[in-house]
Amino acid sequence: MPSPPASIATPARLTLYQRDDCHLCDLALEVLAVARAPEFDSVFIDEDEALEQRYGVRVPVLKDEKSGMELEWPFDVARVREFLRG
Repeated sequence: MPSPPASIATPARLTLYQRDDCHLCDLALEVLAVARAPEFDSVFIDEDEALEQRYGVRVPVLKDEKSGMELEWPFDVARVREFLRG
């Protein structure tokens, strides 16, 4: 089967669950940049009751949407790279 044209966006495989004004979330973003993580979606849990209950005390959390695996803070560059390798 041929690949979709480059103009069609494919959904990100990764999601970073975070909060507004979250120092740890800012640190996680820095780690992801250094680790050269592929593009990811950012989901802010502040206004979503279900996400608050699931991730409230654990943010930031990086989730692989394909496998369902989650990487909870604290994580460093080596852990992110290992997580991305699966």
